[in-house]
Amino acid sequence: LALSSLSNTLAVNNSGRWWGIINVASSTNLLTDSKNVQLVLDPSLQLLSRKQRKLIRQNPGILHSVSSGLQTAIKECKWQFRNRRWNCPTSQGPNIFGKIVNRGCRETAFIFAITSAGVTHSVARSCSEGSIESCTCDYRRRGPGGPDWHWGGCSDNIDFGRLFGREFVDSSEKGRDLRFLMNLHNNEAGRMTVFSEMRQECKCHGMSGSCTVRTCWMRLPTFRAVGDVLKDRFDGASRVIYGNKGSNRASRVELHHLEPENPAHKPPSPHDLVYFEKSPNFCTYSGKTGTAGTAGRFCNSSSPGLDGCELLCCGRGYRTRTQRVTERCNCTFHWCCHVSCLNCTNTQV
Repeated sequence: LALSSLSNTLAVNNSGRWWGIINVASSTNLLTDSKNVQLVLDPSLQLLSRKQRKLIRQNPGILHSVSSGLQTAIKECKWQFRNRRWNCPTSQGPNIFGKIVNRGCRETAFIFAITSAGVTHSVARSCSEGSIESCTCDYRRRGPGGPDWHWGGCSDNIDFGRLFGREFVDSSEKGRDLRFLMNLHNNEAGRMTVFSEMRQECKCHGMSGSCTVRTCWMRLPTFRAVGDVLKDRFDGASRVIYGNKGSNRASRVELHHLEPENPAHKPPSPHDLVYFEKSPNFCTYSGKTGTAGTAGRFCNSSSPGLDGCELLCCGRGYRTRTQRVTERCNCTFHWCCHVSCLNCTNTQV
């Protein structure tokens, strides 16, 4: 998933469909970014919704941030599941994540959460970098903070990122069924994870490098940290059912809600990932579920974990190949200025 040029930008929306951005003028789908470059949606591909297009027009410069955030999310999904039977496969087709997004399983929950988090994270960071015209750093934290530090600097604008992410990503969800509630919940869980993982950073001020006083601000977590948290929540995801209070006096939001499938379990928190159906069998190819199977994957014959050959190959057996690999090692820097290394050869299975 590469950005070869501005005229060939590819992104993916939260339901797994491609957005194509090309430089072909059209009176009905013209967008302009912060550098007054005309960006147009290819009518032969899945278009953004009217609300999404309006949000992009109202926030010049944000289109590239959204695209970058989604690509980061896809890379993180692949990294987190690199050793699992389902390894977050993607394709160049109209549905980048495949048929899995039409299901209600754990993997779908993670896809929605990580892509929603990616948009929020990228937009919040772009605000503080000055890449989006409609937002800046979060300057609300100003003045006294503690006995030897005070608020200042340029905090990442997580509130703008969450607000934009909610309006932009959630607007593609329609209906009032269980899948709709699940997708909205997981979208919000992704945004909440970015927010809850923010950390305070400080810079010292004082004579001769002393730290007499510090200026502190709030900084976004690395996206790897976000991915790690969401992966843990994937492992502990809650299976839910469609709840209905059955009272006309309740608001629409209160009337339809998610309940744990097991009444003995506590209701899912806003941070939890939720799903409502069992995951498909990812061991073998299935055109119906869109699973590619695990044949041809690399596995670790010495590992008892999920990346081990017994589990990853689903008991079908595996082939072992031994090869000798030569790599540079024991490198030393010599003043000035070159690096010398030895060649080390080892055997890999």
